[in-house]
Amino acid sequence: MQQTIKIAPSQQVHPLERRPGVQKSRWQKNRLELIALPVGIVLLISLWALIVKVGNYPTFILPDPLSVWNKLVEITVDGTLWHHTQTTLVEIVGGLALGLSTATILGYFLAKSPLLERLTGPYIVASQSIPAVAIAPLLVIWFGSGKISKILICALVVFFPILVNTIVGIRSVDKGLKTLMRSLRANRWQTFIMLEVPAAMPVLLGGLKIGVTLSVIGAVVGEFVGADRGLGYLISLSKGLFNTPLMFAALIALAAISLSLYLIVTGLERWLLAWRQ
Repeated sequence: MQQTIKIAPSQQVHPLERRPGVQKSRWQKNRLELIALPVGIVLLISLWALIVKVGNYPTFILPDPLSVWNKLVEITVDGTLWHHTQTTLVEIVGGLALGLSTATILGYFLAKSPLLERLTGPYIVASQSIPAVAIAPLLVIWFGSGKISKILICALVVFFPILVNTIVGIRSVDKGLKTLMRSLRANRWQTFIMLEVPAAMPVLLGGLKIGVTLSVIGAVVGEFVGADRGLGYLISLSKGLFNTPLMFAALIALAAISLSLYLIVTGLERWLLAWRQ
């Protein structure tokens, strides 16, 4: 008797991702994402110009886009923008690296030891209830108005969300897979590298996405409190001079930094998690 053998969907020779329709859909989605950002920027600038024209606002209240663009070009050409941007970038990256490393290491040990989490959890949560704006003056007094105090402020701001995501990510590892690793006689290091890190990576990268944007905020807060350079200092200076175009130019630079860092983390996420596609 001749039997008909059915192949399960998961055993098909050609995966769904290789079908022309799916490839076309992904291409259209990527094309839409590329178009959406510039179109949104054009619409925002057009609305901005319309509001200024209709409201007839003075430049020190709300400058028009052309005035901001001219100021942005001016401070770029004379080196002012880069002088302040590089300072803020060092603070952002340094604080993010410090906060990421300490939060990841501590989060791993807290995830592996519920007792340690119960002992230290209340203190960690209590420390996060104090706003960074309130801590910043104290750090400036202790460490001066240089980059060190700003890096510490950035690290404090990014610490908690990365810590929480690390704990959640490590604890989300399937217990069955842990049992399988033990049955294969894998040691702790092998289990960590081959199971825990890949399984927790999506959650960890989610925390890093939050961290990069918060680090920008931390740097600006620190520069508001006490600094003689940086984009936050430039904003404070422009406020005192009623130079609103300069303030907008500094805000645009901060937005560009934040967006660039976020896109870098997103690209890193796609590269590290390509195996999930």
